[in-house]
This record gives sequence, structure tokens and C-alpha cells, in this order.
Amino acid sequence: MIDRQRAARAIEEFLRALGRDVEGELAGTGERVADAWADDLIEGEAIDAAAVLREGAMETGPFERGLVVARDLAVTTMCPHHLLPGHGTGIVAYLPGARVAGIGTIAHVLDALARRLTLQERIGGQLVDLLVHELGARGALCKLALTHTCLI
Repeated sequence: MIDRQRAARAIEEFLRALGRDVEGELAGTGERVADAWADDLIEGEAIDAAAVLREGAMETGPFERGLVVARDLAVTTMCPHHLLPGHGTGIVAYLPGARVAGIGTIAHVLDALARRLTLQERIGGQLVDLLVHELGARGALCKLALTHTCLI
């Protein structure tokens, strides 16, 4: 559970520690930053990605056993070492087993796994594991191409 008020106060204190006046253009920044983190940047921590995948999947029919590929999926994550974002795109491919999920569900699961304090390498591995264990995929791949703002 995120304590937004405490987070907002901490952001304001952080700005003061940097020698900034939290009045004027920085007034309310603590609240806005706390809300952005809770509602967007790490919202995936409150989402059960496995449940999203299970609920969005269906039994495969006789013609649904071919390769499923989702390309150009938007990805945003937060580096746990620097608290800075990484942005880019992902490609997910898998061979359905007993169940198949559509592109929208795959995109939602990828987003839920990415919008956390996590590493790029972990996101792809977690998604592949979910596809194999939750859907019975016969094979899966996740390739992420992100620009990490902590590296620029």
C-alpha cells in the first residue's frame, strides 16, 4: 500500500535537500510526483499479471496453434538502482499450447510487468515464464529494446 502523503512529504524534503524552494513553481510537486509514481510509473506492482493472462486467454482451436507475434509494444519501466525511467518497445512471440491470449492481453501483461521498480532483463524473463506456465506455450520469446535514462 502506497502512503501518498508520506511520499509527497519525502519528495518535498528531497527537493529541499537539493537546495530548492518548494514554493512557487515547485508548489505541489511532492503530491504530483507521488501520484505519478502510484498511478502510472509503478502501477504494475498492484496488478497480478498471471491473473490478467489467465483471464484474457481461451482454449486453442484447431487453427490457433501457429506462432503468435506482438510487435512494437510500448514499454516503460523504472530502474530500481537510479529511480529513472527506461522507455522503448517490445516484441513478444510464442507458440500456443493449450491456451492462447490475444495481442491486447499480451500488451497488458507486459505493461503490468514493466510498470514496477524492476530490471529490463527480469521483465522479459517473467513474461516468458508466464506464457509457458499459465498458457502452456510450447515456446516463448520476449525482446525488449529500451533506452534507459540512467545511462544517458
